[in-house]
Amino acid sequence: MENIKQGVVNFVNNKFQNNKKLFEELKNGQNPHTLFVCCCDSRIIPSLITKSKPGELFVVRNIANIIPPYSDGDDYLETTSAIEYALNFLDIKNIVICGHSDCGGCKAIYKDEKDFENLPNIKKWLKLLYPIKEEFLKQDINISKRSCFSERLNLLNSYENLIKYPYVNDLLFDGKIEIYLWHYVIENGEIYDYDFKTKEFTLIKGEI
Repeated sequence: MENIKQGVVNFVNNKFQNNKKLFEELKNGQNPHTLFVCCCDSRIIPSLITKSKPGELFVVRNIANIIPPYSDGDDYLETTSAIEYALNFLDIKNIVICGHSDCGGCKAIYKDEKDFENLPNIKKWLKLLYPIKEEFLKQDINISKRSCFSERLNLLNSYENLIKYPYVNDLLFDGKIEIYLWHYVIENGEIYDYDFKTKEFTLIKGEI
């Protein structure tokens, strides 16, 4: 904890001082350009991998970066209400759904039911990924590729859920938003972007 406290001191004395004008501009509100949906895994730092400044990303985090099916009921409100707010009250231009390698949530759907006896909330949440498990079991895919397959199929599944949100459909139809599906590989820092035309994930690359 002392390291975290020292980090606060360093932020106030250095980062904040070097960006005082930016924080002064942010004091009365936010105007993010991108809704960034990602996993709550501590290894995933959206502003770090995108080099974004405070105020640019509206971040929604949950286990396994899942976007649940649309509902106006009481289920999964933490995620659905955040998306609802971002797209109806903020001037969002882009939506990034970012999955990652070694995702614990995607791994957990292959565990035995008894492993979740004392984890009722996690069990309910991960049921949203069961169609992915069923799809993997139907495919002739080597188990060594199971994690990558599941993580990427989860992104596609979340996309299919997202575009059924009524206001998302309207924004897409009017050309007001773009949606991106990213798969981040932790060990080498590579990010693969889904190409909706070729239906493949391709490495994001370019000149520095």
